[in-house]
Amino acid sequence: MTKNHFMNEALKQAKIAFENDEVPVGAVLVEHGKIIAKAFNKNLTLHDPTAHAEILVLRQAAEVKNSSRLDDCDLYVTLEPCAMCAAAISLARIKRIYYAASDKKFGAVENGARIFHSSSCHHQPEIYSGISEKESQKLLQDFFRLKR
Repeated sequence: MTKNHFMNEALKQAKIAFENDEVPVGAVLVEHGKIIAKAFNKNLTLHDPTAHAEILVLRQAAEVKNSSRLDDCDLYVTLEPCAMCAAAISLARIKRIYYAASDKKFGAVENGARIFHSSSCHHQPEIYSGISEKESQKLLQDFFRLKR
């Protein structure tokens, strides 16, 4: 399996979010080349401001592994994680993050708060960005264009 394969799976999740009138962000968590969890934003569906794709996928994987430590796992997400998600990713000890589109306003990995560069950060994963960036950006732009 390739990085593009896993990001495509995250994009499928984002498209499901779009179809459910949620902000189209999707995530998958991979351990040893196998997807162990996948999710999309469900803030509106669950009436939960913390129901970001990244948080939901971390919860699923922690349950699957029966552990809060996901240190052998890689996260693929269609949008740069926010500060809340980045902090949770650090606490889960995710090995690598691959994200598609940068988020100049709310991103906290390579933009804004840059959580992983903070002295209070417990763990800094490897970070890779720009995989399927244009497809993710287009999905987000199409979604918000419909909302205006």
